[in-house]
Amino acid sequence: MKNLANAGRLLLLDLASTLFFLVVYLLTHDIPLAVGLGIVLGFAQIGWQVARKKPIDAMQWMSLILIVASGAATMITADPRFVMVKPSLIYFAVGVVMLKPGWMKRYLPAIALEVVPDIAVIFGFVWAGLMFFSAALNMIVALNLSVAGWASAMSVYGIVSKLGLFLIQYAVMRGIGVRRRHAQLAPTAPA
Repeated sequence: MKNLANAGRLLLLDLASTLFFLVVYLLTHDIPLAVGLGIVLGFAQIGWQVARKKPIDAMQWMSLILIVASGAATMITADPRFVMVKPSLIYFAVGVVMLKPGWMKRYLPAIALEVVPDIAVIFGFVWAGLMFFSAALNMIVALNLSVAGWASAMSVYGIVSKLGLFLIQYAVMRGIGVRRRHAQLAPTAPA
């Protein structure tokens, strides 16, 4: 659970500049200000990592490049949809990473790795599918709704979809794991 929370925190940090853009835009309705502050936050995150002599993950570089590119396009066109589309690119990239079988192993307790490793691989692909679906949905919503509509829809969807899949995965893996563990521990009948 700790590893899953850490993964969520890292993804949230990767999306921080977009979320910050959104909050500033919704509060001020000032696109240049919101984009500028989002870009500043993106550079500040990288600067913080450099100052702490921490490695900068590829996803962090990608996030910075995307916020600068989408921010520049937003400022040039005065259209916030460029920044609204950024999460689709991140969802897609995360989905690609999640296509690697076994990526989920580092997030699971030892007992799950022992009893249900095959189910973990299956759910790894299910998570990838959710990321690809989320990328497509965000793109559709970003191109068809206002900033406020997009923020509301994608915020609710983001929380509900990830929490829902997490709970389903937990229930399924626990249910199958308990049955398998009982079968492993059951005394074998003499022949």
